Amino acid sequence: MVGRMCVAVLIVLLLVATAGADPNGAETLKENPELPVDFVWVLICGFLVMFMQAGFAMLEAGFSRAKNVANVMMKNLMDFAVGSLAFFAVGFALMMGADWQGIAGTTGWFLAGESYDVSTIELWFFMLVFAATAATIVSGSIAERPKFSVYLVYSAVVSAVIYPIYGHWLWGGGWLSSSEFMVKLGGGYGALDFAGSGVVHALGGYIALAAVMLLGPRLGKYDSDGNPRAIPGHNLAFAVIGTFILWFGWFGFNAGSTLSAHELRVSIIASNTNLAAAAGAVTAMAITWLRNGKPDVGMTCNGAVAGLVAITAPCAWVQPWSSVVIGTIAGFIATYGYWWLEKRGLDDVVGAIPVHGFSGTWGLIALGIFADGSYGLYATESPLVTGLLYGNWGFFIVQLISAIVNFAWAFGTGFALFWILKKVIGIRVSPEEEMLGLDIAEHAAVAYPNFVCTETELPLAMKQGGGR
Repeated sequence: MVGRMCVAVLIVLLLVATAGADPNGAETLKENPELPVDFVWVLICGFLVMFMQAGFAMLEAGFSRAKNVANVMMKNLMDFAVGSLAFFAVGFALMMGADWQGIAGTTGWFLAGESYDVSTIELWFFMLVFAATAATIVSGSIAERPKFSVYLVYSAVVSAVIYPIYGHWLWGGGWLSSSEFMVKLGGGYGALDFAGSGVVHALGGYIALAAVMLLGPRLGKYDSDGNPRAIPGHNLAFAVIGTFILWFGWFGFNAGSTLSAHELRVSIIASNTNLAAAAGAVTAMAITWLRNGKPDVGMTCNGAVAGLVAITAPCAWVQPWSSVVIGTIAGFIATYGYWWLEKRGLDDVVGAIPVHGFSGTWGLIALGIFADGSYGLYATESPLVTGLLYGNWGFFIVQLISAIVNFAWAFGTGFALFWILKKVIGIRVSPEEEMLGLDIAEHAAVAYPNFVCTETELPLAMKQGGGR
């Protein structure tokens, strides 16, 4: 019976798919002969963003212990694979389909019918790689203790529902960007987020916060008095290489969000992106040097990524000096945010919550402060976007509303998802499996078969128990 239903669904999809708008691109090219350069631009930038998955995998693996590296790599591989299918089937329609009440899209399921079109599928691919980024952020925060099966479910839900619905509110014509109230308050435009400080990064960061709260800390992370103890990652070289890959890929992330090779503002977008990352890295290095007497490699990497996250929303609408300020503040957020969370019993392995969550929120707010009125809504035409420093207090309020909604949606849906999974199937491996390492426990594999792994804190950790 189930087999017949599956065959029937496939037949319907195949029949509907033949009714596409322009599946071979001939009509699109005829209408606009200049479009090929835009297509190439967007796709190449999408390829760069997809390569950021490798950067996240390297960064997270470097900050994790050797016994968990294969598990970390597998999660980064599969959140892209699972997310691709989920976003293809459901997510893109909810995000970019015909608007329903400003809440969600309603067309484009399975990229069939009118969505079987070269322009639509170009947009699908670019939005897909953003969805994968939002999903993979959580992987690093919760490393070394969740069940792999739980992570697969999470990846599917984020890519199919959580990211697309919020994305619709900002990028699909939803209420945050397009409702009459928000547009009037903003002075001709509603909430904005050029390339995803909120839509991608803060969303992933606050889902990670919910997951970390429900999972609990790793075994041995805190002593008997509740004081945090360092659990060093196994390979800082991986972390630095991962940071370089992310920094490089981010030029596709931000510059590609023009969706056109004809927008010359791209030079400023790329420069702002680089300056914010540099400022974040230098700031984090200086803070740790002054605090600890030595510059911390891992924190410096996180400072760079935090600067990239923070500039992602305002990159097209601010001046270069503003990007330095934004990145500098992000460096403070990445370092002090991590220490603040750690003191409160929240064990974020890679620091993704302050780097992506807190810094993503800062990026949304910074846009409302520093937008200088030199660029419009993804175009050079009016209305030009201005922020608080240039007299538009209304848009600043709009961005504050957007930041609050972002946190409420991401943390609320993330907490609900992981709470349900915790009650239904459990979200954490056993203490014995955690001490053994998730490579063996979850995959029957070893990333470094010729290495000898030791656990100096094994007796204490086993006494403390895992907690679910």
